[in-house]
Amino acid sequence: MIALTAGKATLVIDGGRPRTLSAGQSTPDGVRLVSASAQSAVVEIAGVRHNLALGSSYRVAPVAPDSGPLGQTVTLTADGRGHFLVSGQVNGAASIRFLVDTGASMVSISADDAARAGINYLAGERAFSQTASGITPIYRVKLDSIRIGDIVLYNVDAAMHVSGRLPIALLGMSFLNRMEMRHGGGSLVLTRRF
Repeated sequence: MIALTAGKATLVIDGGRPRTLSAGQSTPDGVRLVSASAQSAVVEIAGVRHNLALGSSYRVAPVAPDSGPLGQTVTLTADGRGHFLVSGQVNGAASIRFLVDTGASMVSISADDAARAGINYLAGERAFSQTASGITPIYRVKLDSIRIGDIVLYNVDAAMHVSGRLPIALLGMSFLNRMEMRHGGGSLVLTRRF
């Protein structure tokens, strides 16, 4: 639920494009807007009604489906400065450019990237993080999924940076500690361990 007004709501369904519905309208995927106010909306999914506030979400599928076989690999090539950059998909929706950072304890994403991924980070735990730029406010959340190439991990801890001082998302240890990492010859091979 990304926007609300009297009688209308804007929803992101299964990571697709935002859709604005008027009360009584249904989407082709079977989501119906029953009613909406500026504070919340009632949606009907598979015949069951759910009251959703702005920024909230509802998941029909299980949170942690089978990730597939272990041993999936992704090979990254260093850029001219020796950094490893990779595009990934967060929560099945937003494509985010990550810098592989073994010094970051968690995956770290800016508030703008979080909004594009449909993450209601304000529902997370507020905290502070020590970064290269100093101490910054964050919200700790759990990402439903991160996909890097053929590797998909579920329930990944992340920090949402709200200060605007995170120029690129960081693929930190909450993702990398589930990988075997082999570095050499200007490449980094990530292999999923669990």
